Amino acid sequence: MTQLNIFLCGTGTVGGTFLQQVAEQQAYLRDQRNLDMRVVGVADIFNIITDANGIDLSNFDFKCFNEAFRQAPASSIDIIRQQALALNVSNMVFVDCTASYDVAELYLDMLSASIHVVAANKVAASGDYEHYKLLKQTALAKGVKYRHETNVGAGLPILSTISDLVASGDKITKIEAVLSGTLNYIFNTISSDITFSQAVQKAKEERFSEPDPRIDLSGIDVIRKLVILARESGYTLSQEDVEKHLFVPQEYFDGSLDDFWKNLPALDAQFEEQRQQLEKNNQHLRFVATLENGKGTVELQTVTLGHPFYNLEGSNNIVLLHTERYCPHPMMIQGYGAGAGVTAAGVFADVISIANAQL
Repeated sequence: MTQLNIFLCGTGTVGGTFLQQVAEQQAYLRDQRNLDMRVVGVADIFNIITDANGIDLSNFDFKCFNEAFRQAPASSIDIIRQQALALNVSNMVFVDCTASYDVAELYLDMLSASIHVVAANKVAASGDYEHYKLLKQTALAKGVKYRHETNVGAGLPILSTISDLVASGDKITKIEAVLSGTLNYIFNTISSDITFSQAVQKAKEERFSEPDPRIDLSGIDVIRKLVILARESGYTLSQEDVEKHLFVPQEYFDGSLDDFWKNLPALDAQFEEQRQQLEKNNQHLRFVATLENGKGTVELQTVTLGHPFYNLEGSNNIVLLHTERYCPHPMMIQGYGAGAGVTAAGVFADVISIANAQL
């Protein structure tokens, strides 16, 4: 029986869903995979609980768990670091389901202490390149894993596929991708009955967008994902290197969030005129990220019938991998690219991959 011990940081929609999935699969993993998966710590910036023997997740209900969790001892970044390092039971995995810069700063400490890291958080992998490289080197030196599959495409196997291609001697020559489930949902939702501003509001209500949708509309999220794809493909790329062409004027990002919602309808007429023209020409709008010759670009493009991006539905993502072997026809990976369920499942898959390496 292999034992894997999870220290979870982040109890929002993704973290809560991940906990639920672990609770539901514990018995199966124990009986069918000889894997004893335990949750030995749960923390956020407010509260923290730890138990080296495993927190009881039988008859788990996140709402009830969360109510009890809110009565747990107070937490902070320093406390999380101290408790995780002090706990450090064998085969421990630090799982980050936050978007916190401070939590991402803990990865090096964890890896240096021979603790695996699984991150839904994109900050570390898309931030300073030298720090990203140090994380990879430290994980390799310590014989532990730094997994962050869900940084791009939620639960889609994009980064692992790129890693396998590169490891087998293939070379990524070009990447074309629709990487924002939020933006794809918005452009698929706009219609004669639903304006651009209403589509943005629906994306927020359906929890496809960030609480502040300007993060999605600014292209920052897509730029981060493109940087991660480039780095995993072997290119040295940083966010400031990516050429961006935005479709929402800069002044919409400068004021308060209330100002943003108040002013957003002013763009509706422009998008409706564009929508009507595209409908006549049988075209669709897609926010496309491109990596070619080591250079990155993100921009709003029109695609016609027959293009792989044309029929991309809902919040789906799609990635076309052009390689020396997959040429002239690229490898295509497509599927749900947003949502707590598939993102949590991707985190779970990363944890399982670490467990499989121990079996």
